[in-house]
Amino acid sequence: MIGIIKRNFIHVDSNTVCLLYKALVRPILEYAHSVWCPHKKGDISEIEKVQKRATKLIISFKKFPYKERLCRLNLPTLKYRRVRGDMIDRGFKIINNVYSDGRFKNFKTRSISIRFFL
Repeated sequence: MIGIIKRNFIHVDSNTVCLLYKALVRPILEYAHSVWCPHKKGDISEIEKVQKRATKLIISFKKFPYKERLCRLNLPTLKYRRVRGDMIDRGFKIINNVYSDGRFKNFKTRSISIRFFL
């Protein structure tokens, strides 16, 4: 996908690369990550290489290190996104009592009323 983007968009700005990356590349990288979550350093670095390559598509950002490119594009690392997704998933399961073995029986939640403003 990155090759297709690179061939079809020669000079792109950061917003365009971000949109194309988020729409075309990242869904492929994160597909079924809840089932297959890489835990080996080699697997994590191979997946992260794809995002490194995508951030280098912007010609003016090539000279910056990877972390700086992520900050300028306002993108998190893929490892951070996996950890964040796992935390959201576990929090949802705890709040909705999906765990039936009583691990979280002392866990108390507050009811929050949500109001929609038009």
